[in-house]
Amino acid sequence: MTFRSVAKSGTLSLNEMMGALEASGRQVYKFGFGESPFSPPPRVQAALQSARGRAEYTAVAGLPELREKIAAFHCEIDGYPIDMAQVLVAPGTKPLLYNVMQAFQNAEIYLPEPSWVSYAPQASIAGHCVNRVPTTWENRWRVLPGLLDEVITRHGRGDRAKLMLLNYPGNPDGLTYTRSELLALSEVLREHGVWVVSDEIYGLLHHRGEHVSLASLYPERTLVTTGLSKWCGAGGWRLGALILPPDAPGDLRAALVGLGSETYSCASAPVQVAALTAYEMDAELQGLLAGQRRVLSDIGKLVQTALAKTGVRAHPPQGGFYLLLDFRPFADALAARGIDDDEALCGELLKATGVALLPGSAFAMDSKDLTARLAYVDFDGDAALQDAKNPAQDIFGHAAKMLQGIEELGNWLLN
Repeated sequence: MTFRSVAKSGTLSLNEMMGALEASGRQVYKFGFGESPFSPPPRVQAALQSARGRAEYTAVAGLPELREKIAAFHCEIDGYPIDMAQVLVAPGTKPLLYNVMQAFQNAEIYLPEPSWVSYAPQASIAGHCVNRVPTTWENRWRVLPGLLDEVITRHGRGDRAKLMLLNYPGNPDGLTYTRSELLALSEVLREHGVWVVSDEIYGLLHHRGEHVSLASLYPERTLVTTGLSKWCGAGGWRLGALILPPDAPGDLRAALVGLGSETYSCASAPVQVAALTAYEMDAELQGLLAGQRRVLSDIGKLVQTALAKTGVRAHPPQGGFYLLLDFRPFADALAARGIDDDEALCGELLKATGVALLPGSAFAMDSKDLTARLAYVDFDGDAALQDAKNPAQDIFGHAAKMLQGIEELGNWLLN
């Protein structure tokens, strides 16, 4: 008997490994798992508590009032018109991403290197052909229009749909695109008729609050994914949303709803009701987002600066809470220790120092490039938010454990 081979998500596996090491008494510097350090806002927690009796199945697409709220929220935030009919709600964005893959038949998938861990496995499970779009450190891991055009021209086939997945601010790199960069990319996408899933789950955590949605520039074929896991600190609640193009084919929406009905049925009713409160944009929420952005920006830059002192390269973060580390300056020294790929590097680091990083190869990078993702979320986010309310308050003390981990990393590298 033959079974499909599907590896467990690298992020989830590492989280379980870190928990086991801690339980054994080891000091672990948890840079591996990307989970918001902030709690859901108290008013949203209260709304979930009040909705605990809601036990019904909702419509597959989600509660109409929630879809309307999400449409209005992102219309205001992102500055382009959205109708509730364009919005689908699900238990997290991961099943939405997977169902988009399944909705297309025999498609050419274009993934930047790096890209989020689940894109390539989902595309493979759906039976699609995956094409990589290379990026470089020097270009800040950004997809360049000319190279994108070259890859699509080389691999695109007239009988197959083209679908690209783009995540920004990015996981694993913490970087984003400017409006002009997105405009240049949209010209190439439009020329080739490419559908795009623009994974904007970290959009509200752009450190300067200047996120630009691709859907505002390339509305005809952009599907946006978003949700509560990052900016609302509610990853375990599993509430994601997909915003379809205004003129999306009816067959596409029908396929997505049909796939949803045969997989997840609907998002949890109590969580959907609580999300009605989460998607109320007012002064309180604006203050919360401003605080989160300040904390993540300040601590991210502090961590990046500390890494630079060890000789490890990482671009200063622009959104979310990740850094993509480049260990190539140490390639020769690591090779002398028998380490020539990122999995061996991360394994030895964890064993020797307790520093937990996720190898870049989990994000479609070449393992020989010696990259790794660092999530700088190992701190008390609520305490840091409280301190961030005072502009004069130094919040760097909240990063003390992470700085200790980076010191351990540096000592090991220079040993």
